Amino acid sequence: MTRAAQASVSPKKTAPFPSQEVLSVHHWNDRLFSFRVTRDPGFRFRNGQFVMVGLPGLPPSAKPIMRAYSIASPNYEEHLEFFSIKIDEGALTSRLQHLREGDQVLLSTKPVGTLVLDDLKAGSRLFLFATGTGLAPFLSTVRDLETYERFEEVVLVHCVRRCSDLAYRELLSQTLRQDPYFGELASTQLRYLPVVTREPFDLQQRIPELITSGCLTEQLSIDALDPARDRAMLCGSMQMLRDTQAALDRLSFQISPNQGVPGDYVIERAFVG
Repeated sequence: MTRAAQASVSPKKTAPFPSQEVLSVHHWNDRLFSFRVTRDPGFRFRNGQFVMVGLPGLPPSAKPIMRAYSIASPNYEEHLEFFSIKIDEGALTSRLQHLREGDQVLLSTKPVGTLVLDDLKAGSRLFLFATGTGLAPFLSTVRDLETYERFEEVVLVHCVRRCSDLAYRELLSQTLRQDPYFGELASTQLRYLPVVTREPFDLQQRIPELITSGCLTEQLSIDALDPARDRAMLCGSMQMLRDTQAALDRLSFQISPNQGVPGDYVIERAFVG
């Protein structure tokens, strides 16, 4: 996920953003791509967190251009993976989208974020609501054994504009269920619900509308959302966050008020204006 959060460093000081090598790049369509980079052996993070990713400034003496990206790979992988949009006029993504294997990117060393399981109260069902590249942090969450240990059922709802925007669809609908470590858990506990709003598709309502209308639980053939047992994580556009928060609040869900204080649902507070 790409957000307009910028960090800079004086070229006279020791750079706080060490370089990592690009291992692979995958272009999902003309708007979306993902890339994998090497991981420092000492780098640790919790699934759902983000780091600053970037490139040196132009000219080289300029400040590096850094943006916040959720880590899409789980914390036990030897590499780090990121999921991004392409913005031709974007200061960073206009260059980042042209990455090739062997290139170097800058990476901050301090992961942060509030989309972590620790900030959710105990419950039996976990709903992961994502739009676009907001899917990224949940790609690590659904590959975390703790997720399946804490929740009996995990529902991942990914809402996009076009069918081709459903990145990682095969991973979420098939590959995870074949994983030798948690495939059996994913097969019985994970529900993946893709949604497309601007092209013909089985589900075409926005996430807040799916919640408010009851279509979400009807589609899944499950009981209505209930703050007594259900928990949620939200990641996506500002409009989606505002509207989905409002929909959950109307159902008496309580947001985690601060990092480290559990609630019925969480959002990434670093990206909220």
